[in-house]
Amino acid sequence: MAIISDGTTIADAGAFSSSLGSMILIKTITLGSAAATIDFLNGASDVVFDGTYPTYKFVFTNMHPASESYFTFQVDVGTGTSYAQTITSSVFKGEHAESGATGMSYRATDDQAQGTAFQRLGSPCGDDADESFCGELQIFAPSSGTFVKHFIGKTNTVRAEIQNYYIAGYVNTTTALTRIRFKFSSGNIDAGTIKMYGIKDS
Repeated sequence: MAIISDGTTIADAGAFSSSLGSMILIKTITLGSAAATIDFLNGASDVVFDGTYPTYKFVFTNMHPASESYFTFQVDVGTGTSYAQTITSSVFKGEHAESGATGMSYRATDDQAQGTAFQRLGSPCGDDADESFCGELQIFAPSSGTFVKHFIGKTNTVRAEIQNYYIAGYVNTTTALTRIRFKFSSGNIDAGTIKMYGIKDS
């Protein structure tokens, strides 16, 4: 039994075709001690963040803040280190508290309209020993000299309840991005792992 899409066999006897694209691990950063930021800079420490891949994916595992705060990101171009590129974004969340209360809402306090702040990737993460932040962020064609830079994220945060965030937007520049920074909005990153992947078209 095969699965065929537009004349192309994409799965046969349960095996997917490698032509669907490949996710290549570029870099893993696991904190051994607290740090203010985690940065991925093209050309430094084996990081590739250029036109080598059309899509880049960052996976966050058990990011833990030194104090309750938002996990965020920003990017920059060239040799810039201001991390203040212009972002427009939309954010919504679903939540379920330990008490049983539930909700779904648009998060106007977490989005940006041509803002230059670090983009929030979820609700404030608690700093209790069993609380953490996990999820992923994809950035499309960061090296394009023609188009703005789109991104999509989905994350999960624990703070006496589960909060599932969906984030999308664009960085409003047609200049190639060269670096990305992750940090909590207040205090250090106490622990966690970020993996960076490049995704091939085929």
